[in-house]
Amino acid sequence: MNLEEYGFTEIDNAVLEKTKTPYKIYAELLDETAQEQFYDVLAEPYVTYGALMPDAHAGYTMPIGAVCATKDMVVPQFVGFDIGCGMCAYKTDYTKEEVEGKAEFIYEQIVERIPLGFKTHQNHQSLSIDLPKTEFAEHVLNTTGLKQVGTLGGGNHFIEVGYGADEKAWIVIHSGSRGFGHKIASHYMSKAYELKNPNKDKLEALVTDFKERNKIFKEKNPEGFEKAVKKFTTKQELALLKKAKLDNIKEILPLDVHSKLGKEYIKDQNFALEFALENRKRMIATIHEIMNEAFGGSFAFQEHDEVRFINRNHNHAEFDEKRGEWIHRKGATHAEKGMRGVIPGNMRDGSFVVIGKGNEDSLASSSHGAGRVMSRKKARENVSLEDFETSMQGIRGTVDVNTLDESPFAYKDIFEVMRLQDDLVEVEEHIKVLINVKDNTKSRY
Repeated sequence: MNLEEYGFTEIDNAVLEKTKTPYKIYAELLDETAQEQFYDVLAEPYVTYGALMPDAHAGYTMPIGAVCATKDMVVPQFVGFDIGCGMCAYKTDYTKEEVEGKAEFIYEQIVERIPLGFKTHQNHQSLSIDLPKTEFAEHVLNTTGLKQVGTLGGGNHFIEVGYGADEKAWIVIHSGSRGFGHKIASHYMSKAYELKNPNKDKLEALVTDFKERNKIFKEKNPEGFEKAVKKFTTKQELALLKKAKLDNIKEILPLDVHSKLGKEYIKDQNFALEFALENRKRMIATIHEIMNEAFGGSFAFQEHDEVRFINRNHNHAEFDEKRGEWIHRKGATHAEKGMRGVIPGNMRDGSFVVIGKGNEDSLASSSHGAGRVMSRKKARENVSLEDFETSMQGIRGTVDVNTLDESPFAYKDIFEVMRLQDDLVEVEEHIKVLINVKDNTKSRY
């Protein structure tokens, strides 16, 4: 694949070195926006080190496929909107041959039972996560989050059933914390923006007006009034958040980890990480149940079996005791020595189960996938449905005009990406695709 055709150019190390911050780049070429964003990250005074994985490309303020270490600061933008987005893979007791014989049934049942794209469950799902969270996160969880547990989402999120070298079938999931995590991320990005660009007057005026209009309610039911004020305040915060248009904010907005807001972000981020994991587990359990039905089996989903089940998210900030710093991974897989992970390629080329090598130059990280070479718009304009269908022969996949932007042609060559990170991970298993499910609703545009 000739990346220059897609606007990727040689890396201008002379410019990056002006930041005086040490870094390492595993990509051979980068798009111009990603280079500019990486420069801005390295130029922040609290950033002590940065690395770009071989799948790196432009993101929101920090490139996707980037890792950085920070001192005393956590940056919600460096984690991104989909907190905890990541991969789970589970090795089943079934075989390639069995799945091939029932591929259509399994595909149709997945689409029927697991909400895709913006769809959610009609009712709240049970959820037990033994971690603290703020009142804001509690509100988001109870209003929208509980309906999103066990749902896929859209874009590059997918469900796959494939097989390894021994022809045993694997279930592979790429998904995150859904709208719940997005609202958490947006809330703290907005709060960080307000610290530099105060906008508290509007909210205070709205709340004051609400209190004035409900004086009688306060007199008759003080406790109910206080609950109503909290609910109204949260609702208005969300409304103001939409108007802020965070996508247009280019400024990097850190939070001091010792501040009230910084501590609250870390708390809610950690909860969202567990939410994302539980989300993926629910989907695997559902797919495993479908496979049991298809083959007349009664196998249980053994989520605690560390050989069969792998979870590794690629959007998070975590404290590194050894460095005494916060490691932010945005579209980068944690790859400590001996740590297993999952790196997906595209709809056609499958996923790789890998073992980390703990390379300090990459902050013990690796790529989180192949990385895009075409924007969604360019892919829809330049990839033909005929070529897409041809590339997916032998795979029961979501292949139509609404998933052209997710075709293999929209991504870098995953085999080349894996070659570029030989010193970051060792490949344990290549899971080849039999079934690939994605959201294909027109509303995703």
